[in-house]
Amino acid sequence: MEVVRPYGFDKWMFAITLILLTMGLVMVFSASGVASIEKYSQPFYFLIQQAMGALAGLGLIVVLLAVRKPFYQQPVIIFGLLASTLGLLVLCFLMPPVAHTNRWITLAGIRFQPSELAKISLVLFLAWYLDRRKEKIREPAVFVLPLLVVGLFVLLVLKEPDFGTAALLFVLSLVVLFLGGIRLKYFIYLGLAGVPVFAYFALAATYRLERILAFLSPDKGALGINFQVTQSTLALGAGGFIGASLGEGVQKLFLPCPYTDFIYAILGEELGFVGTLVTLVLFVILVWRGVAISLKAPNVFSQLAAAGLTFLLGIQALLNITVVLGLGPAKGVPLPFLSFGRSSLVCNLLVIGILLHISQRRETQRTQA
Repeated sequence: MEVVRPYGFDKWMFAITLILLTMGLVMVFSASGVASIEKYSQPFYFLIQQAMGALAGLGLIVVLLAVRKPFYQQPVIIFGLLASTLGLLVLCFLMPPVAHTNRWITLAGIRFQPSELAKISLVLFLAWYLDRRKEKIREPAVFVLPLLVVGLFVLLVLKEPDFGTAALLFVLSLVVLFLGGIRLKYFIYLGLAGVPVFAYFALAATYRLERILAFLSPDKGALGINFQVTQSTLALGAGGFIGASLGEGVQKLFLPCPYTDFIYAILGEELGFVGTLVTLVLFVILVWRGVAISLKAPNVFSQLAAAGLTFLLGIQALLNITVVLGLGPAKGVPLPFLSFGRSSLVCNLLVIGILLHISQRRETQRTQA
């Protein structure tokens, strides 16, 4: 048995989300103003699109907080979402390619990236499955179904191609399976099966191989494939301690993707070391609150779902920031709440909505205590 405390959601997580969301809108406008004028002849295009995604995501949070029952825990919702996501991923290959990739679906002028929804779908499915099989969790047969589902999703995303998101899905699934109690030796088998697949896709595309080689020898690729990372580190260095101030950064004129994958570099140039440190601290607090929600969750499903969704946000932020700092090869993973992208923003706010809903729920015995 459990009780729901109306408006008893985690206020720290909600406040941190609003701060990051506000910072994201400001930085998207600052980083995209020039590109927006060049592409759409007006400076507010990307800001307006991001604001629309923010409003949609906040609307989802309001709806989730207003609903008392955890409907996202019902099998019909979990499998419906899983099947819908799978169908959308397949539909991507029937859509006209965008920049030589099949990552998006465009309907009524709205472009959506199903792989963002796949992250949530897999976490909820794995949490539900592990909860249902918790009494037999150490049996080999329990590992088969999640392995097939995760493998299918990862392969579809690899074929789009989106290597960074596919790797994120794989690692995220491993985290949830580990927390759910799957025996360690099965991860060795999974690694033996998964590493060759990722290695094949990494080496099959010339640009991926070049990114790896450029990361290993950054000076040799400074004017070539490693140009993005070189420019991002220059932006961070130019920002100094307090930055050049909002809108005054110049690296956004040279840095590819300044308002998407490399927005953290523009933040560093315009807000300096202080701005980057504050942003990093905000993400650390966000992950801390997510872990706290997981530990206090009323059942196994909620504990695993909250942990998986928390690590989803944390791993994305870590991957993005390491690339910007030149500590890893470029992966194309956006920075949650800050990078431009409606699909990513709406799905990340949906993650926050589920976490806040879980934080409202408590076991009856814990509440009485």
